[in-house]
Amino acid sequence: MSMIGNYRRLTEAELNALLEEPGTITEILYSEEGQDDTDKQLDVDKAWHAIHYLLNGTAWDGKEPLVNAVLGGLPVGEEDVGYGPARYLRPTQVAETSKALQAISSEQLWSRFNAAAMKKAEIYPEFERWEEDKEYICGYFENIKSFFVVAASRGDAMLLYLN
Repeated sequence: MSMIGNYRRLTEAELNALLEEPGTITEILYSEEGQDDTDKQLDVDKAWHAIHYLLNGTAWDGKEPLVNAVLGGLPVGEEDVGYGPARYLRPTQVAETSKALQAISSEQLWSRFNAAAMKKAEIYPEFERWEEDKEYICGYFENIKSFFVVAASRGDAMLLYLN
């Protein structure tokens, strides 16, 4: 089974309503109606952990605002939406994270690459040939950057989750 990184933009009012009723999270993430909002969603496949590691230098931790690009935010209740609860970022956090991401090019991100260190840190998935995945990882990194730019420009909040 794969662990896929996902993002979903929502308005601050939608986030506040969700936080009032956290049990509605699966309806928001997995309902047929929610699936129609493809411009509000981003799937980064299995690249999420490598991107987090390359941004933060650790497997699970980091400092704001870059930790918020993949594994940051606060849990939305306790409901497991695949691999733990979804996490949320407020619009100010989205804007700060977007600004920090824009300052990093794909080449700068990739310059932090170290296959041995990533293997030691057990970065998911444990590829045998990380070096061959530059396009894969950097392509999804650019998608994340673009997604944050749109969210920040609209004053949106964001949900981050693994499924």
